[in-house]
Amino acid sequence: MPELGIVIVSHSADIAKGLVQLIREVAPDIPLTATGGLEDGGLGSSFDHVQVAVDSQPAKRLLAFYDLGSARMNLEMVEEFSDKEILIQQVPLIEGAYTASALLQAGASEVEILSQVNDLTIQK
Repeated sequence: MPELGIVIVSHSADIAKGLVQLIREVAPDIPLTATGGLEDGGLGSSFDHVQVAVDSQPAKRLLAFYDLGSARMNLEMVEEFSDKEILIQQVPLIEGAYTASALLQAGASEVEILSQVNDLTIQK
């Protein structure tokens, strides 16, 4: 079982799908799940979709990347019901998920990955 995985949560199914496609070019072998949009196909963040993305991950520790506030809120709620540790990252979605994924594929440690991802932290 992999130790660390990546979860992407977007308000748009197209953004989530496109980001997975981009990441798979540099990180074809990592545990990666993504979700975006609502049950009806519209824009938004769905607790149920986030829960499926987390539950379907083979890894027990997850680096989670999101686009907007309610996606983070859903990640936080799912974390309360999950036996997995979810490390929610406060970084730009595309840059953060891409960087973490490439480093994970290259065999970097969690400490190394978090160090580089933290350099991308959004300051208010």
